[in-house]
Amino acid sequence: MDSPSRSNSLWKGKGKAKATDVDFEDLNPIITYRHLHSHNLSPRDPLRAIALCDSDAFYAACEQMRLGVDPAIPLVVRQWDSLIAVNYPARKFGISRMDRWDDALKKCPELKIVHVATYKEGDAEPGYWEKPDTRTHKVSLDYYRRESAKIYTMFKEGLPGAEIEKASIDEAFIDFTRPVREKLLERYPYLATVPDDAPEGIDSPLPPPPPISWDGLGVVVPIHPTADEEEQLLEDDNLTTWSDVALSIAAEMMGKVRADIHATLGYTLSAGIARNKFLAKLTASYRKPNNQSILRNYAIPDYLKPMPFQKIRFLGGKLGEALAREYDVKTCGDLLPISLEEMQRKFGEDSIWVYEILRGIDRSEVKEKSALTKSMLASKNLAEPVTKPSEGSHWIRVLAAELTLRLNDAREQSPGLWPKSIVLSIRQGWHLGRSKQAPFPFSRTVTADLIAAAGDKLWKELIGFDDSKPLPIKITHVGLSFTGIASTESGQRNIEGFFKAPDSMKIEERGTKRKSSATTEECAESTAITASRIVKDLDPGASSPTYFDCGRCGKRMSLPDDICDAEVGDDIKKQALAVLHTAHEDFHLALDLSRMPEEGTKTVKFRPDPPKKKKVRRSEPGGIARFLVKK
Repeated sequence: MDSPSRSNSLWKGKGKAKATDVDFEDLNPIITYRHLHSHNLSPRDPLRAIALCDSDAFYAACEQMRLGVDPAIPLVVRQWDSLIAVNYPARKFGISRMDRWDDALKKCPELKIVHVATYKEGDAEPGYWEKPDTRTHKVSLDYYRRESAKIYTMFKEGLPGAEIEKASIDEAFIDFTRPVREKLLERYPYLATVPDDAPEGIDSPLPPPPPISWDGLGVVVPIHPTADEEEQLLEDDNLTTWSDVALSIAAEMMGKVRADIHATLGYTLSAGIARNKFLAKLTASYRKPNNQSILRNYAIPDYLKPMPFQKIRFLGGKLGEALAREYDVKTCGDLLPISLEEMQRKFGEDSIWVYEILRGIDRSEVKEKSALTKSMLASKNLAEPVTKPSEGSHWIRVLAAELTLRLNDAREQSPGLWPKSIVLSIRQGWHLGRSKQAPFPFSRTVTADLIAAAGDKLWKELIGFDDSKPLPIKITHVGLSFTGIASTESGQRNIEGFFKAPDSMKIEERGTKRKSSATTEECAESTAITASRIVKDLDPGASSPTYFDCGRCGKRMSLPDDICDAEVGDDIKKQALAVLHTAHEDFHLALDLSRMPEEGTKTVKFRPDPPKKKKVRRSEPGGIARFLVKK
């Protein structure tokens, strides 16, 4: 916060005041025994150590490894006419991702160009084609996802106790705070107990830290940038803090896992290590490639002040333009003299986030994301719009092949995964869109034919197959996705469970509660009759049945994997399927009963669906939010 003298001063016009060190008051907080021994490691912890690890030119590195290309050879990865990755040797020729592939070739005639893998109809896996055509092919990034997963796995195995948040396909945040705390107590055992003569007990400050050798730990950002960084480090020795010790231990751990990944997988990574996520991400790009940089607390002011603030995430769009225009400023240092009161008056209460970021304060946590994928999407922006209903089948098969590969990859890690629904979406431009979804039938094996059949059915319901009828919209985008992906294991029962008589049902719908009047004997008799009918209707020569299609709701009801895969006779499986069939029929009966009138009424009327609520148009966001919302 501002000091009283500065907070009372007004920002007059566009004149610039001088930023002072009062803006960075927390560079050397007092660290106590309580901080060291606390089990609640909050984002305000003064011994916090966060890293952002970034794979160098990741897509290009993946293709170099796949093709066995020398890392010194200039290489780019192409997606249609654009470049999506440029390795560092190619960047020396002035090639960037803003270039077209043919323009890049003019800058470097020896440039190796690799087009990303693409799917085409009829192929189960993506392939590398000499001349892929956007009119018939679809881009695949599956290879890069797999390689990214390998790196993430090595992070998890090599950094036990650390919290790891996968930020993107080639980036991950790592919170070293807990393992660093353990290493501190291991290396400096005298910190494990509070001295008897400590003046304030557990709230007493820690003794002075030992000197640090930064050799081999990476590039240390200088506190006062000079021409001679080694001389600067010697000058800074008397400013060493326990926070620096924590950062040095994190750098040691980070360096080891980076080296292991390079030795095992062949990829180089760059890392930034600092006290929070924001600073770690900025520091990761300090010295690239294949390096790691450490930002000590005392180095934060001179590192941030000259930095163009519009390079900071979320400050590069409309909000950054508004700040630059309002105050005629370019760098973080230019914005520091603006008081919090002035900034909130102009940009709303939430602009305290901007105020703190400019001073290197970020309290966001590193949160490990669930490995369970809730949804999967395969989509294609069409170079040529679909003009006939029959043309949709081609793209559905292409998208189905991608979903097949991704779902099978996920099931290798978690065999019980299965999507609840499949969704087909179509769109005209970015405005007109329609979608249709349906339950996705369970199958022990996932094939493109299975997914394409479900997609074709949705297409027929949404569009139709009659080419004589005009399309409802001009389709320029097609998407096929899975939703509600979850493990089926939690809901599975053992075989014995299928042969227990079902309990009397509780029916609850729209506030009405009733109990089925069927007795246990009647349920058992009904089950036996249904089982007899089901088994009788089955083809004697067919393999063991594992599912049935409901004629009322159209859903496919399947036995769980543990029943299908169990080493039991076909008769047992048929009986289990019969019980499943009965339970599903009881479900429909329960719904029917819930719609019946109370006893004594003369007529039977189904309750109408409640009226749909009118959509309330949301008002435009105010304050800083209006700059962050996409139109």
